[in-house]
Amino acid sequence: MTPRDRDGTMSPSPQRRRIALFVLFFLPGITIASWVTRTPDVRDALGASTAEMGLILFGLSVGSMLGILSSGRLVSRFGARPVITVGMSLVAASALTIGTGAALASGAVVALGLALFGLGMGGAEVALNIEGADVERQLGKSTLPAMHGFFSLGTTIGAVGGIVATATSFPILAHLSIAVVVVAVGLVASIRLLPPATGKAATTVSTDERGGPASRPLWRDRTLLLIGVIVLALAMAEGSANDWLPLVMVDGHGFDAAWGSGIFAVFALSMTIGRFVGGSFVDRFGRPAVLCASALIGATGLALIIFIDNQAVAACAAILWGLGTALGFPVALSAAGASGDRPDARVAFAATLGYIAFLVGPPALGFLGEDFGLRSALIAVLVLVALAAVASWLVGRGKPTREDPAEAPTAPAGTRAD
Repeated sequence: MTPRDRDGTMSPSPQRRRIALFVLFFLPGITIASWVTRTPDVRDALGASTAEMGLILFGLSVGSMLGILSSGRLVSRFGARPVITVGMSLVAASALTIGTGAALASGAVVALGLALFGLGMGGAEVALNIEGADVERQLGKSTLPAMHGFFSLGTTIGAVGGIVATATSFPILAHLSIAVVVVAVGLVASIRLLPPATGKAATTVSTDERGGPASRPLWRDRTLLLIGVIVLALAMAEGSANDWLPLVMVDGHGFDAAWGSGIFAVFALSMTIGRFVGGSFVDRFGRPAVLCASALIGATGLALIIFIDNQAVAACAAILWGLGTALGFPVALSAAGASGDRPDARVAFAATLGYIAFLVGPPALGFLGEDFGLRSALIAVLVLVALAAVASWLVGRGKPTREDPAEAPTAPAGTRAD
C-alpha cells in the first residue's frame, strides 16, 4: 500500500524522506559551527568589547525564541515542508549576512545575521523533528537519534573547517559564503523528497469541525508532561556542556585552554557516536528504559565532575556526560509523538520545551556560576537530570507510549493508504 497525501498524490517513500532529513539535519550543524569557530575573528574585525559582543549575540537569542515559539503554529497551518524551506533559507542568508557584517565591520549587520540564523534554525528544527517523528512512525524503528547524529556530525565537520580557516587566516566572508553554497545545494536536493503537509494534515484531522468535544489541552496530559520534564532536563544538560564545559575544565579542574577544548571535542564525539548507535538500544529495550539509563549515565558524569577533584576522573566523566545526553532529546521527542493522539502537536510541544531549555538554561547557569563557581552551579543541572531519570521510570510504569517503535502504525498521521 502506497502512502498518499491529502490531495491524493503519491507521498515520497519513508526511506527517501529519511535520507533527506539526514541532509537537512546536517546543514544547520555545519553552519553554526562555521560561524562559531570564527567568533574571535569576527570580534576582532568589529573591534568589539566583550559587552558589545554580548549585545550582538543577543540577536541570536531573540531570533531563536521567535522561531521556536512560532514554529508549531506555522507547521499546523502550512505543513512542515514550507516551514523547513523558509527556515533553511534563512540559515543560508544568515551566514552571508554575518560574513558581510564582519567584512564591513558592522556590529548591527552581524547581529541581524545572528537573528536570522536563530529565527531560521528555531523554526526549521521544530518542523524537522515533526517530520522525523512521522518518518519514524512509518518505518517502525527508531531513527530520530541518527537524524540528530547528523546534526552533531555537521557541527564536527564545520568546526574542523573553521579551525583550518582560522589557522590560515581565510577571509570570514569567503568562508561563510562556502557554507551558504553547501546549505543551498543541500536544501534544493533534499526538500523535494518531503511531503508537503505532514503537520498540517495531522492537525486538520484532529480538529473537530462539527462542534464535537475537542481534545483536552496537551498540557493536561500527565504522560506528555513527564516527557516534557525529560526533554527540558536533558536539553539543559546538553546546552550547558556546549556553553560551559571547556570553562568548567579550565576554571574548575585546572586544565589549560587547549585541554579544555580537547575535552569538549571528546564530549561532542561521544554524543555523535551515541546518537548513531543508540537507535538499536531503543528498538531492543524501549524508549522509557533508554531514557532512564541515559539520565542515570549523564547524572553520573555530572556528579563526578562536580564532586571529584581529579583531572583524569573529570576527563572521563565528560564522556559519560556526552553519552548520557546523546539520546535524551531525540528519544524523548519520539516518546512524545507516541504518547497519544495529535502526535505532531505533541512533538512540537516537547521540542519547544527542549529548545527553550537550550536557550535559557546555559545563561542562567552563568549567573549561578558567578556566585558559586561553575562546578557548584552544575548541581542545578544534576538535580534536573536526576528528575529526568525518575520521570522516565514513571513514563515506563504509566500509560504506554508505544515504547517499541516496531509497534508504531505504518501510515503517517493525516494520510491514507490504498
